[in-house]
Amino acid sequence: MRPADVMNAVREAFVLHSQREGRVFPVVREPLVTGGIFGIKSGDVQSQGLLGFKAAGFWPGNRKLAGEPHQATVMLIDPATGRPVCLIDGNAITTMRTGAAGALGLKTLARADSTRVCVFGTGVQATIQLRFALEHLAALDQVQYVTYNGERDLKFEVEFSQRCEVSHATDRDEAVAASDVVVTATPGAGALFDADAVQPGTHLNCVGADTKGKRELPDGVLLRAKLVVDDREQAMQIGEMQWAPHTAAIELGDLLTGKTVFHRQATDITLFDMTGLALQDLTVARLLYRRAVDEGVGSSIPWPW
Repeated sequence: MRPADVMNAVREAFVLHSQREGRVFPVVREPLVTGGIFGIKSGDVQSQGLLGFKAAGFWPGNRKLAGEPHQATVMLIDPATGRPVCLIDGNAITTMRTGAAGALGLKTLARADSTRVCVFGTGVQATIQLRFALEHLAALDQVQYVTYNGERDLKFEVEFSQRCEVSHATDRDEAVAASDVVVTATPGAGALFDADAVQPGTHLNCVGADTKGKRELPDGVLLRAKLVVDDREQAMQIGEMQWAPHTAAIELGDLLTGKTVFHRQATDITLFDMTGLALQDLTVARLLYRRAVDEGVGSSIPWPW
């Protein structure tokens, strides 16, 4: 996966959704007795013959096994026959397409002169969000990061120290108040900072709320912000918007297509509530499938039915 190609594929997904050429089916997101969460995101683009799903979830117990708690698998299906077209690792797709979606949110909503970013989390998603942010907001050069245990993450610092000034924040509210951009990429176990810490002009990319009951924001932030979502109904069910479902919201795809116009004022607080579209997984998976076929990569498996 090349970041620029993934950006194009994710942008296409938002545009297809805005134009209602792409359909997003109801999300399955259910807790398991094992302590994990299992979900299915699916959809199609009938005019393009694109159909498929991502089966994914979060298994925190994997950490004790030195494994990745996020697990995902993507399958593309031939809409004419129902036969599987390909099976692809969904973790890599999820990581990259979510980073690309975050970058589109930043390019569309954040102030172009933003120089300071605060990142909550230092895991896979926090890392990819920051990589894309640094690539697409040219003025960013100061990073503060917050860890769940209050300790420095030297690996995270080394990752970015050659590209910007990186420091570990010990006071969450001070870090938020001093930042132009705030990225929250945690498991969504609760509010990460006080609402009053968010200053006029701030943009927030919120990644962690993707299930009923999850949240990263305190009460009051959505009411102060210009709220943008990937899908309104989905955000009301599993995103930050579930905590303030009557908040007015714009879909990012409508901004990208020009269906809705938003002129950011310097003092506006903007917020992108990212719950993840099935169409993003499908457009990126199709990109990988076509490239794999062209380059002779992957294994072909006989299908008996």
